[in-house]
Amino acid sequence: MPTRIDLQLAFILEIDKLKTILRQTPITGPSRRQENDAEHSWHIAVMASLFAEYAPATVDITRVTRMLLIHDIVEIDAGDTFAYDVAGYSDKTERELRAAERIFGLLPADQAADLRALWEEFEAASSPEACFANALDRLQPLLLNSRTGGGSWSNHQVTRAQVLTRMEPVRTGAPQLWPVVLEVVEDATSRGWLLV
Repeated sequence: MPTRIDLQLAFILEIDKLKTILRQTPITGPSRRQENDAEHSWHIAVMASLFAEYAPATVDITRVTRMLLIHDIVEIDAGDTFAYDVAGYSDKTERELRAAERIFGLLPADQAADLRALWEEFEAASSPEACFANALDRLQPLLLNSRTGGGSWSNHQVTRAQVLTRMEPVRTGAPQLWPVVLEVVEDATSRGWLLV
């Protein structure tokens, strides 16, 4: 019978696989083209700390950070679904639910329930914390695509309207950051990185 620490260690080793899941979002450095899920999660967790002042007053930033650190763990099994891939979204929920069951199930029952509930809260955007976390999850790729000359937008012929629709959680979850979205979208459109 595995001990509690055996289960925790198994989970820690399993989530190392997050480093191998590539996203479509480009990185700003010259070493390679794409970020991985672990880098993305770390990046937005840091954003939560820096942008805490733009969160609604009642938001618990520690809870937001925890959500951001685990929100993509299911992609170890489910893979990363590109934000603008309509076909990929057709079975995304089913793939991610199966992955959540397996991966969170590696933990001791109390921790499995805690992290699974946190993940579900993020996915449903069912709290102010989850709404703020979702806003940051949307904002980060916007910033990286802008900084890399259109990045995955240009590679996939993404339109201005698609980006604005995708960014809607920023308007509602972090309204003070919405002007940043509009500025980036305007700039990207004027440079031809987004189709009109």
